[in-house]
Amino acid sequence: MSQRGERADGPDWWSRLYDGDTPDTGGAPARDSVDERFASAARTVGRGRPQATPRAASEETAQATPRAASQTTQQAPPPRSPVPGFADGAPPAGGSEPAALPAADPGELPALAPDTALDGARHGCFTLRAASTRGDTARHRGEPRRETLLTARFGGGDDALVMVAVARGARTAPGAHRAAREVCHRLGELVGRSHARLVEDIRGARRGALKSGLHRLTGRAYGGLRADTAEPDPEADERAAGVRCLLVPVDPRCRTRVFFGTGGGGLFRLRDGVWQDLEPAAAPEPEADPRPGPGSGREAGPPPGPPFRFRASVARPGDTLLMCGPGLAGPMRGGGGLAARLAERWSAPEPPGLADFLTGVRPPAEGCAEDRTAAAVWEH
Repeated sequence: MSQRGERADGPDWWSRLYDGDTPDTGGAPARDSVDERFASAARTVGRGRPQATPRAASEETAQATPRAASQTTQQAPPPRSPVPGFADGAPPAGGSEPAALPAADPGELPALAPDTALDGARHGCFTLRAASTRGDTARHRGEPRRETLLTARFGGGDDALVMVAVARGARTAPGAHRAAREVCHRLGELVGRSHARLVEDIRGARRGALKSGLHRLTGRAYGGLRADTAEPDPEADERAAGVRCLLVPVDPRCRTRVFFGTGGGGLFRLRDGVWQDLEPAAAPEPEADPRPGPGSGREAGPPPGPPFRFRASVARPGDTLLMCGPGLAGPMRGGGGLAARLAERWSAPEPPGLADFLTGVRPPAEGCAEDRTAAAVWEH
């Protein structure tokens, strides 16, 4: 049997170095020991055998003796930085990678969201791509992503309904990212519970019933936020988050696509290589008639708030429908060349993969100060 510290095939160096019961060997050289190897290397470069260094060397000793500094096992911590992860408190120039994580509340961990969300699917005659990513400002300041993305399929077979929701919290509202996430999920739950009726109305092209029904569901989602507020404020939820949704039936025989919601953002259609703005910022659709009448197909909507937007359109094979938050809608309507670049990239015969879609939404070579969230549907 081998003695303690030895194996049948030779010395057990791990036990010799780290076993707490093994006595300290001091400065005596040992054959093929760590000390002997270090001394041999030091003699080769002409520095001689170094003296033993205490476990916790002082900062003064480390500065005075470079040789001791190389062996110090504990160093003084660097000065604190306003931006975690950067010694000088400033992010690297042009960096597009995340810098600081948002501060977390132990009691609200479910509200945490990753820096980037990416999803996609293929159903019936369409392909879906969706992405949401933090802007550079939030990345460098360690702030959470204020735009929330929700993708869901309700039901099965040709009766299923795909829903994509994008919500954005106001910059000045405290906890805006939580409000965006909450209104997104509340509206998704309401749509999911009503998906069978909604699919019937979409197939039947009952535009009036769809508009009033979705207007009412949106009001209920905001009403749920008010009910959870300690001090109810009828306008607080509208200031905190805007939400917009896209409903796409899975049935390949149904080409009707329904958009609805409140707040800023954009709805665009790429047809024959040209973008069409389906939601001019200065011309929102009017509110639903609050006075239901026989045969009107309309019912009372939610209390007054931000304009309710609704659009139902029939897609053609080859179309690409893009719904996005304000962070992407601005560059799409601006003159920076993003719209032309996406038109070229997305006019290929096949939709882009998830990684290519994210690259298109957030070009890596240019800074994106605002969050960018987008969902696109390619028609086959």
